[in-house]
Amino acid sequence: MSIRAVVWDVDDTLFDYTTADRAGMRAHLAAEGLLDGFGSVETALARWREITDLQWARYAAGEISFEGQRRDRVRVFLGRDLTDDQADAWFRRYREHYEAAWALFPDVLPVLDALAASHRHAVLSNSSVHVQEHKLRTLGVRDRFEAVLCAAELGVSKPDARAFRAACDALGLATHQVAYVGDHPEIDGRGAAEAGLLSVWICRDTALISGDATEGPHRISSLAELPAILRADTRFGAPSTFR
Repeated sequence: MSIRAVVWDVDDTLFDYTTADRAGMRAHLAAEGLLDGFGSVETALARWREITDLQWARYAAGEISFEGQRRDRVRVFLGRDLTDDQADAWFRRYREHYEAAWALFPDVLPVLDALAASHRHAVLSNSSVHVQEHKLRTLGVRDRFEAVLCAAELGVSKPDARAFRAACDALGLATHQVAYVGDHPEIDGRGAAEAGLLSVWICRDTALISGDATEGPHRISSLAELPAILRADTRFGAPSTFR
């Protein structure tokens, strides 16, 4: 049976998260007079991401509210005992810089246009619906997707097969009728393949791609390669580009 729908990851698949994160943090630290305190933007970003992952895990586990995890990210990052209002204000200033740098990858709209008539579309992210709905609307593509499902609300995250199956259920389709496209080789690529979806790993940095794949996710360096994979509708093997 042919692939009838594509389910998408968001960050670093549709949305250039890495570039926006770096640009936003650089602008924010400069505006706050904090650049010298971290030595480099890369050091600051690494620390911010580490803290974000830890606090997000607390939120996903129900240990803290959505607003609480944001406030604690700021407190830990700055090493200061801030009030809720102070932490909220700092985070709002950071988000202004971060959102100013938001952009889709240039291959996103062309492939969504190319597949609009032939395939249904949804999103599955390890974030929250609150975050990703806002992001997709700001980027002007929310209406391209029938459903937006996220780990925080599902109570299960990728690479757990239940997350991928929940996305298929939302579309009313069997796993073998759905393709999943994501940027992480294990969380997205292997997770989707093991859940029974047609798995496509988007890796725009071809220097990271090595070896020959005989099974598991298809590997592409541009979303322009996706329509051909969907037409071929095979479960195994990487595109010839990666011989």
